[in-house]
Amino acid sequence: MQIHRLALVDPSATLGQDVQVGPFCVIEEGASIGDGTILEARVTIKKGTVVGKNNHIFEGATLGGLPQCVGLAEEDCGGCIIGDGNIIRENVTIHRSMRRQDSTSVGDDCMIMANSHVAHDCRIANNVIMANNAMLAGHVVVGARAFISGAAGAHQFVRIGACAMVGGQAHLVRDVPPFVTVDGLSSQVVGLNLVGLRRAGFTSSDVKTLKEVYRILYKSGLSWPAIVEKIEKEYTEGVGLEMAQFISTTSRGITGERSVLPTVAEAREAARAAGVKAREEAKSGDAAKSNEDADVIQLRVVDENGASLLPPPSKRRIA
Repeated sequence: MQIHRLALVDPSATLGQDVQVGPFCVIEEGASIGDGTILEARVTIKKGTVVGKNNHIFEGATLGGLPQCVGLAEEDCGGCIIGDGNIIRENVTIHRSMRRQDSTSVGDDCMIMANSHVAHDCRIANNVIMANNAMLAGHVVVGARAFISGAAGAHQFVRIGACAMVGGQAHLVRDVPPFVTVDGLSSQVVGLNLVGLRRAGFTSSDVKTLKEVYRILYKSGLSWPAIVEKIEKEYTEGVGLEMAQFISTTSRGITGERSVLPTVAEAREAARAAGVKAREEAKSGDAAKSNEDADVIQLRVVDENGASLLPPPSKRRIA
């Protein structure tokens, strides 16, 4: 065990074998740290927090802080449990439960990158990755092998399914089904997470099943009760069953699929048609308002979110 002389460790804290505690760390009363865990400088392990074995916790991280809830007394709060083999990077904050009998929990072999926040009563499974500045509000549940990209945020009580891929800056207000990809710009589903499925070792048969379930969920046009009934009836094992169980237990609804956007060719054709129309209107209008540059117009074709579908420059001459 190595404890830097400038660290502050409460006598009631429990430290396992080969634990390393860097300078200016604070380990409060009742905290427990498992064998082989490394605490870099300025890490704070709050009262009653349990940290497992072989974790690496980087500068400025705070584990087990009080929930950010107005009017909540410290004695009413629960615990914070961190599993084994996790990498928790700089300035991460993970808060304890707001209920005495419960705990915020992080599983094993997760990576939580710099400045990410895990609020009270979250449940994070094994092998989850949260990129920089990702934010989970209270009571969020994250399934195994999910990937949450940078600056993405999840509303309280949202569930993110296993092997889901959430794009950067997405804002999640509904449950994200397992195995799908959420686009960061639209915050909507754009298909299966095929790369993640391959890396996780899912078979081609599993992928085929998930494609069938996906078509029922997003392409069938059935009512929600009919969708749930059909998937539960037809898929009773494996990944199909996991998807059926997830969607049948949602309380916030399921994240919708992004509308199909036009191709570049379609966007350019739309821009050309808009330019021709604008030029004709300019010619048919008041002659005093026309000028030699009337055929030079500003084109901007956007998707449903206001994102441009054409590369700059924005001014183009219509032939």
